Amino acid sequence: MVSRFALTASVVVFLFSPAAGVAGNGAPLQIIVSKNQQSLVVYDGDAVIATSAVSTGKAGHSTPTGIFSILEKRRHHKSNIYSNAPMPFMQRLTWSGIALHGSNHVPAYPASHGCVRLPSKFAADLFKMTSRGMHVLVTDRQVSPVEVSSTMLFQPEPAPGETPAPLSDVPLRPTISQAENGPVEVAMTEAPTGMPAVVAEDREPIRMLITRRGERDIRRNVQSALNELGYIAGVADGHVGPDTTAAIRAFQTGEKLTVDGKLSPELTQAIFKKAGRDAPANGVILVRQGFKPIFEADVSIDGPEQALGTHFLQFHDVGGNGDEGKWYGVALENHLPTAAKNRLGITTDADPSAFNAIQRTLGRLAVADDVRKRIGHLLADGSSLSISDMESGLETGDGTDFITITRASPRG
Repeated sequence: MVSRFALTASVVVFLFSPAAGVAGNGAPLQIIVSKNQQSLVVYDGDAVIATSAVSTGKAGHSTPTGIFSILEKRRHHKSNIYSNAPMPFMQRLTWSGIALHGSNHVPAYPASHGCVRLPSKFAADLFKMTSRGMHVLVTDRQVSPVEVSSTMLFQPEPAPGETPAPLSDVPLRPTISQAENGPVEVAMTEAPTGMPAVVAEDREPIRMLITRRGERDIRRNVQSALNELGYIAGVADGHVGPDTTAAIRAFQTGEKLTVDGKLSPELTQAIFKKAGRDAPANGVILVRQGFKPIFEADVSIDGPEQALGTHFLQFHDVGGNGDEGKWYGVALENHLPTAAKNRLGITTDADPSAFNAIQRTLGRLAVADDVRKRIGHLLADGSSLSISDMESGLETGDGTDFITITRASPRG
């Protein structure tokens, strides 16, 4: 953990320069901004690469906390909201106006209109280290990624007919003492001539979100089942309109149930049973690549009355050959409103500070083997996994990664 003393407004520290192999080798970095500490730390796995003081949003213009990624980068940018104020080396986190950017005024306290101000020199250096899609976590308290081990976490699966690159072609990630001298190579016997090599860097990282299956998804499945049974519920869009209500009433009449046109959990089970369907899983994994949805699949959540909490993990192909890698994660504070907990059936809150909080949540999740293999075929250096009880923020859509907004616990 980086102390507040080391992150005063006048201090900007690079443990080694981007030219030493941080940005140039494509290492999957991530940024963590702490509002309490007014600090920014750049991590490569659990190693600190760079630190800086920052200034986040002042009262009435608070910087939102949560899981974001860099959506857009502009060296020269002016605010569309605040009188064309200059925002050099702007790195956008939301389309509603939150960004990292350089400034000549970065006091040791919140002073911005919601953005994260960086000292001008650091903003320029950071701009060189980042790329579109790089993750930025904004938290209240200071958190640091740690290595996480779990059988639930995905590992690369070579596609049929593919083999990993021979080890002789794999540069090792340099230690700090080796950074000045460039990457180190290992002499190994070469693979047979003609053997195809698949390097993880050739694949674009995927973004994954595991969350509880939403009520709209369940309603969509109900509409599909009613249509199969001959009750015309209309398009399976998850919205209960006149056609769906009429179909529910017709099903209730045909099954000699109380006719009220309302979709209860008991009626949902009855419709699935009649259609010969299993009830949908209580969780879902959503997968994106290149800011576009790829697919989604079922996830089973054990103990659904317990909150999952909010967690972020990033995959590092530490060997560089696409065989296996390490996951580094953080557990984030996220207070769920009472109404949301009631709607989701949550009776026990998550504690992000609990020992092995991430592993405990991962141990409650199950994904089918075919889904694991499909994800393994797509997994690449820098891929990420977010876990949250609630779906992503309002700005999640085409052209973004998954955005998860967190809420601090109310102060008593």
